[in-house]
Amino acid sequence: MIRCVRLWTGPDGNSLFEEGSIAMTEGERGDFIGKAASARNISFRETASGGAFEWHQDPVPRYVLTLSGTLEFETKSGATFTIRPGDVLLAQDNTGSGHKWRLIGTDPWRRAYVVYEDGTDLGFVPATPAP
Repeated sequence: MIRCVRLWTGPDGNSLFEEGSIAMTEGERGDFIGKAASARNISFRETASGGAFEWHQDPVPRYVLTLSGTLEFETKSGATFTIRPGDVLLAQDNTGSGHKWRLIGTDPWRRAYVVYEDGTDLGFVPATPAP
């Protein structure tokens, strides 16, 4: 199972998040395989240890794949979540109040941004199904 946190803008204009995973099915060699997704582009970025970014929105909906570094994200409500290496952030809070983050520990944050095509099945499965 690959942990995924979805971050989006709620009806009140504030960012919300929910934890879940990427949907996968059993494949060859005992692997588990997620659906292929069409991507517009991929880019890489590194932030030195101690880095932080104050209130902002993501510029476009995208996957953020953390390769190294541990981060704490915060929404305007004060709710927080942590992203670790191997986690996927599904960044969809492209309007509203946004979020902020700070690096925890001494490792830099190395990540890949994958901008997906509109209409892509993102494969996100919430940890707790909606009522």
